[in-house]
Amino acid sequence: MTEAALIRLAGVTKTYGRGQAAFQALKGIDLAIEAGDFVAIMGPSGSGKSTTMNILGCLDTPSSGSYEFQGVQVEQLSRNQRALLRRHQLGFVFQGFNLLARTTAQENVELPLVYRHEAAARRRAAALAALEQVGLKGWEHHSPSELSGGQQQRVAIARAIVTRPAVLLADEPTGNLDTRTSQEIMELIRAFNREQGITVLMVTHEPDIAAHARRIVRFIDGRVDSDHRHGEGA
Repeated sequence: MTEAALIRLAGVTKTYGRGQAAFQALKGIDLAIEAGDFVAIMGPSGSGKSTTMNILGCLDTPSSGSYEFQGVQVEQLSRNQRALLRRHQLGFVFQGFNLLARTTAQENVELPLVYRHEAAARRRAAALAALEQVGLKGWEHHSPSELSGGQQQRVAIARAIVTRPAVLLADEPTGNLDTRTSQEIMELIRAFNREQGITVLMVTHEPDIAAHARRIVRFIDGRVDSDHRHGEGA
């Protein structure tokens, strides 16, 4: 990796609990990610994948080691500063969609812009554009219960990219979807990576989903076991 890596983890550890109840989830993670990359993070349950993603997403902090984002030492930031970094630089897509049930697709997509105190007209325009980008033009006023699983995940992706983030963090984004819909969602994520240069970090258990990435990092027992690059993905 170059010195200008967008993200760099160096010697990152994470321990939960104390004394005899202590559990070391991460045991010294070194990882560098360049802007525009598409990285799949794989490994068995308990290997440290989700803990690493939580640290990268500023949802948790390391017990030791450093996390550098665009040259800033994230572990040295205050909680409010980490929240601002998360709000302005990161987008999140989860396995369970995490949509608000009683609001429309458009309102769900607008939510990150509400937190950024954007004006209503700008929020609406950005949300409509994001929904059109994910193929949901005409579905703006439907609630999640009126949408299929694939459509709900498209809303979640629109919500993640409406702020034009530098990094998209996707945790098992196809875990609740059938095979055909999973491939459609992955093509959508790949398109945002290729065409808009959004860096994608994705946790997955599925080799066929990981094959869409340019690089696969495997975790075992809280450590990076392998780091393999394989071109533009399947």
